[in-house]
Amino acid sequence: MNNKGKLTKWLYWFLFAVAVILVYKTLDNFSAIGAWIKNLIDVLMPFIVGLLIAYLLYIPCRKVESLYRKTKKLKFIQKRARGLSILTVYLIVIIILAIGINFLMPIIASSIIDLVSNIQGYYNTLMTNIENLPDDSILNNEMVLDVLQSIQNIDLKQYINIDKIAEYAKGVINVAGGIIDFFVAIIVSIYLLLQRREIMEFFKKLGRAMFKEKTYHNFGKYFDRTNNIFFNFLAGQFLDGIIIGIITSIAMSIIGVKYAVLLGFMIGIFNLIPYFGAIIAVVIAALITLLTGGLGQCLIMVIVVIILQQIDANIINPKILGNSLKISPLLVIFAVPVGGAYFGFWGMFLSVPIVAVIKLLLTDYIEYKNSLQNEEVWTWTEGTLQKVQKLKQKGHS
Repeated sequence: MNNKGKLTKWLYWFLFAVAVILVYKTLDNFSAIGAWIKNLIDVLMPFIVGLLIAYLLYIPCRKVESLYRKTKKLKFIQKRARGLSILTVYLIVIIILAIGINFLMPIIASSIIDLVSNIQGYYNTLMTNIENLPDDSILNNEMVLDVLQSIQNIDLKQYINIDKIAEYAKGVINVAGGIIDFFVAIIVSIYLLLQRREIMEFFKKLGRAMFKEKTYHNFGKYFDRTNNIFFNFLAGQFLDGIIIGIITSIAMSIIGVKYAVLLGFMIGIFNLIPYFGAIIAVVIAALITLLTGGLGQCLIMVIVVIILQQIDANIINPKILGNSLKISPLLVIFAVPVGGAYFGFWGMFLSVPIVAVIKLLLTDYIEYKNSLQNEEVWTWTEGTLQKVQKLKQKGHS
């Protein structure tokens, strides 16, 4: 027995030493490990992109498939409902992208080039108008002039020109892994959508084999709820961004704002970031409108966009997202800047659903613990009452 205890003790310290060495080697070769992880991600990128595409198109494919399955008179369509639903959804996406590329992208690209080329002229006109204002005007003060001077010192041409736009486009292609990787991602997404039932059945069987029944059911429950939160948020935010971009572009065009499509497109993209995105977009749009259309048009544009943002925040966005994200604005204000500080745009974008999932887990944990405490209190109270009743009976007898 003594030798067995010594062996266990030595085995424990040996494993502890091995763990320390592994941690040291990991930290010592952190750059090499980081490079290995980066290469692995580059290799897996087509599959990751394919998974994301399949995830975003899952609900549309499922709804179209259900419509095809209802066509009982056409057996051919009913038997091939899944494949036809995927084909239909992809054709719709391709048509939307083609319309966007053929009509929107040329307008946006020409607007960017025109804005950068004429930014100095717009600035000079604005400064002339400010200098002609009365001395007691709120705009004719040192702070406003310093801000405008800072804007002038920003050399936008070094960031936005034809060569730079080509570089940015090339960079986007490189991030996606090239045209071949893009087609691989599309094929992966199609196979995932076609075989989604078989894939889910496999993971369900694996879960049942690995975990106890209670753990398996809890995992399945939280997987479904987490999936619902993320899907509703991602699909809802993208759809909301498209809607607000179109509405804002139309409203700005009616007002006569120059670069209305560009500014509306920008507001739609920034609207993907909860709370802060709308504020940043309005500030940028206001500055550009101030330079290109003057103070009056700028004020009208800001008022109209703020009204549209309020309609979106209180009517459109809640209708799209439903009740999937039940979190306080305070948590959003905390999550968005923290996510952006550590993970950039995607951190700002995904921080809200991640916080919603964490809140869901914490809320369920707190309720579970409180229910256990209530059961203990009830048991103790019930036992105490029985004891008191027995003592009264003895005293009475």
